[in-house]
Amino acid sequence: GVEGHQFYYVVWHRDGEIRSASAWAPPDVPRPERKAGAPTFRSRGEFRECFHYTPDGKCTLVGRDISAEMSSGRRAAWMLAGAGSALLALGLAGGWLIASRSLRPIAEISSTAGKIANGDLAERIHIQDPKSELGRLSLDLNRTFERLQDAFARQTRFTADASHELRTPLSVMLMEAQSALSRERSVAESRQSLEVCQRAAQRMRNLIESLLLLARFDANGPCDEVQSCDLSQVARDASDLIAPLAREKGVALHLDLETVVCRGNPEQLSQAVGNIVSNAIHYNRPGGDVRIAVHREQDRAVLTVTDTGRGIPASDLPHIFERFYRVDKSRSGSEGHAGLGLSIAQAFIEASGGSMSAESEFGVGSTFVVGLPI
Repeated sequence: GVEGHQFYYVVWHRDGEIRSASAWAPPDVPRPERKAGAPTFRSRGEFRECFHYTPDGKCTLVGRDISAEMSSGRRAAWMLAGAGSALLALGLAGGWLIASRSLRPIAEISSTAGKIANGDLAERIHIQDPKSELGRLSLDLNRTFERLQDAFARQTRFTADASHELRTPLSVMLMEAQSALSRERSVAESRQSLEVCQRAAQRMRNLIESLLLLARFDANGPCDEVQSCDLSQVARDASDLIAPLAREKGVALHLDLETVVCRGNPEQLSQAVGNIVSNAIHYNRPGGDVRIAVHREQDRAVLTVTDTGRGIPASDLPHIFERFYRVDKSRSGSEGHAGLGLSIAQAFIEASGGSMSAESEFGVGSTFVVGLPI
């Protein structure tokens, strides 16, 4: 070997005395225990050695100092540990950032839902990415919140309008009763007071029946009793029932009815047509006309009711099917009309799979169009 080389050697005589050794061999190299057979390896601290005994008892040992490799390995281990710790810290930080950004929309959804649950129905979820899964969920929730707000608004308005409508006839009845009890009255005066109370009570009954009808319809949904029926016969029956009112108002009814069989609930359709025709008579002018026509258009049965009345302003036309809505606000509650007839008619027609629309020219007249499936 060459001095400074990694390898060294030591040779022992059979009596244990060192006969030869590398000058750079580590001091006090212990003689290994004798073992027969092939060369044997041993580890001693930072030295790795191989020795062999000859048959006559001599021992030859070759070794190598691996301190440099051990040191390099320890440095590599510390470097790997440091790099692993850095990667772990980076992964935890990145995961926390990603998770927090991912959970932020959920927290916002929860916060908005909490505000809405506490009564702030105008709150909406702010959507940053409408194409993501949470974005689509937020859109659906916002639409749900809008419907919820509309439902609460309709309920509040419905309750207020119903209370207002019931308060007027009750006030009339109380005033008449107090007036009748305040002094002695003749039979004719008492009869007149009773007639006023009767008309007020009749108006209350009509309003309550309409409210109960709408409440049952809202609770139970569309009627399942849909069958084939002749729309012209439904229109004829409804016009016969309304004819006395038309004569009283001085309005002429004109029928142009083509036999068309449609799908629907006959009783509900009859009431719906009656409400439309009654509305056309009520808001007509004296000596006016109401034309009721039934015909077929492709796969639809179409009923039209046209009047020559005062018409509906363009600003009011989108709202005429809302409950308690009246075009003429100054006539609120007059003549027993509560503004529910067209709402009931539209509900019944849509329950039969049909549609209802209105066209009007103010001062000329209005036309209501009902379409039902053949």
